[in-house]
Amino acid sequence: MMLIAGTVPVKGLPLTMAKVRAEGESLVIDSHHIPCTQGTGATISAALAATDYLKLEPPQVLVVGDIGKGKGSREIYEYLIQRVGELSPAVLVLHYCLPDMALMRRLCQSIKGCSQRPLMVADAGSMYAAKAAGLATEFDIFTPDAAELAFLADQGATHPAYINRHLFDTDIARLPRLIVDAYRHRNAAKLLLVKGATDYIVRDGDILATIAEPDVPELEAIGGTGDSVTGLVSAFSYIGLELHEAAIIAAKTNRMAGKFASVTPAAGVRQIIGQFPSVFREYLCHWSGVCHVEGGNYHD
Repeated sequence: MMLIAGTVPVKGLPLTMAKVRAEGESLVIDSHHIPCTQGTGATISAALAATDYLKLEPPQVLVVGDIGKGKGSREIYEYLIQRVGELSPAVLVLHYCLPDMALMRRLCQSIKGCSQRPLMVADAGSMYAAKAAGLATEFDIFTPDAAELAFLADQGATHPAYINRHLFDTDIARLPRLIVDAYRHRNAAKLLLVKGATDYIVRDGDILATIAEPDVPELEAIGGTGDSVTGLVSAFSYIGLELHEAAIIAAKTNRMAGKFASVTPAAGVRQIIGQFPSVFREYLCHWSGVCHVEGGNYHD
């Protein structure tokens, strides 16, 4: 199974572990409705769009409400620390949680007890915690934006707010140098999908691909579009694509969906995710060899 874990900004939402389904503009997890406008919700929505299209089992999700006080984040860590061995997910996606280095260390130790090591993806607060705890190399995929890449490249920073370089000085010309520094300091996962005006796909420090087309600059202003890329790369990894292939196709899908939706900066990420099935129908088989077949099967 694919398990996506993260907090959502919904006050009072209890810790909930269940399969997810879409219902209108919301995600339904057990009996709870959560928005898919950004963050963990957007990541789940994007992954669900891919699994629904391929008629695969929907992601299991572990969510809890956390409005910044950290209690929900700690509940997610503790739940996984106690149960990840029993759950043994094939893909484990860690998303929005307040960074806690001690709990991240305990979780990574617990993951070693799984009968089969999951493919591990991290973004947002979970990525910050992994880097700050010195555990970046335990992960298979990080999905930083350019500012977060500057954080990974800064050996002394424990949070993006504390990087030596100003967040807004991270121009595209400096990204290759930041990539080198992130890997030199062992602060990067095996594969990076660096999200931005140009997307970089990096494996063990080597830039494998850059994706700049279609050029949809409006996507940069829409909250949640980076989160949707994380959901896509997680889903494509789950179906067995090589990590770099999954990352390339995720980046292309997100861009093409923005083009299909004719987005403006005022658009919401839901409009983009809503175009994923159309993008899949037109391009997924050509891009990946994963071809949708009526009846719920797919083939290479």
